[in-house]
Amino acid sequence: MPAVHEAYPVDTTVRSQVSAAAPLAALAATPPHAASGFAAQSARLIMEALHTNAERAERHNAMGNQLVQQGDLEAAAAAFLSAVTLKSDDANLWNNLGSVRHRQKNYAAAENDYRNALRYDADFAPALGNLAALLMETGREEEASLLTCRAFVLPPLEGKSNEMLGIAYYRLGRSADAAACYRAWLREEPGNPIAKYRLIACSGEDVPGRTPDAFVKVLFDEMAGNFDEKLVGKLAYRGPQIVAELVAGQLPANGSFDLLDAGCGTGLCAPLFAPYARRLTGVDISAGMLARARQHPEYAELHEAELTAYLRGQHQAYDLIVMADTMIYFGDLRELLAGIRQALRPGGLFAFTTEQPVAEACGDASYHLKPSGRFGHSSAYLARTLAEAGLGIKIERNVTLRSEFCQPIHGIGVLAYAK
Repeated sequence: MPAVHEAYPVDTTVRSQVSAAAPLAALAATPPHAASGFAAQSARLIMEALHTNAERAERHNAMGNQLVQQGDLEAAAAAFLSAVTLKSDDANLWNNLGSVRHRQKNYAAAENDYRNALRYDADFAPALGNLAALLMETGREEEASLLTCRAFVLPPLEGKSNEMLGIAYYRLGRSADAAACYRAWLREEPGNPIAKYRLIACSGEDVPGRTPDAFVKVLFDEMAGNFDEKLVGKLAYRGPQIVAELVAGQLPANGSFDLLDAGCGTGLCAPLFAPYARRLTGVDISAGMLARARQHPEYAELHEAELTAYLRGQHQAYDLIVMADTMIYFGDLRELLAGIRQALRPGGLFAFTTEQPVAEACGDASYHLKPSGRFGHSSAYLARTLAEAGLGIKIERNVTLRSEFCQPIHGIGVLAYAK
């Protein structure tokens, strides 16, 4: 429910300006059985004040607040409209008018009111929050998320977690501010693997060749419980479908192949690749993810292991290896691809996705760590490192992997083969 002045006490001086004989703040301490009587008395006193000086916007605003409490939204809207007519540069008044129109489901008028409030005060938190709520209700989630983050990073910051502040600053493109939050988080929790790696990602300092195992384990163990619902349902994740489309038509779905689901997570790839599999094996570093994957009967075996370490123990064991959104946790791909080649039989296939890099960050021939904590790889880098590992490219496609803050995340889907 959108909030008016009562829910967001932005300008407490408004009440004191009404009348010394009408202390509206006293209503909060009124016993329930007397509240309706005091409300009527307060409304009468405000009306008297309006007759005394109807040119004061604050008096119309106070009347609007009182009418909202009484449930008369139509009259409240009229009062707030009178207030903004008298004082059109007051963000609080515009927000109050928008709040009432929002409750009346007059979305177009309410949106205009909230935007007027932000025109006069771009950092007015109540209007930011109310407009974000309206945009969510009307299907405009991208701008809503941006406004929510803008509101969240406004002072006071006391009591707000450094983790959430860091995420909000990241959403706003303020990586340096996000990094400062993660530094503060590390001071609170020295050695926390999530804080440590997010600091690396947002600062660009001491970037490792791959995402640390401790970060991946903690992150995905925490996410395992609602991973499928969040990633697929809310973020439109398509990694498994993309690798399945790459393989379709390249192998007969006759159940005669040995498959490895590398970085299997909760098992989203299992039903898509079961028709090809004589034996389907999954490997993942997260015990929490594997607990979910065990609910898929398609897997013949599941292993908890770091991927490159697991691959070192496999020699020409698989006809097909699929890797949906796992490569994004590796920067330097040489060791990983060497392990893939060793684990594949001659002519075996390797289907994977990765994210596209920010071109200005790494150029055309390399990789880099994004502030999101995921690596992006250029097409030229993929071609070079695949060739060095003894793998050729059969198919390469530009794809959309998922959404993040309602924005598409662009990637590359590749089907390679063992030479």
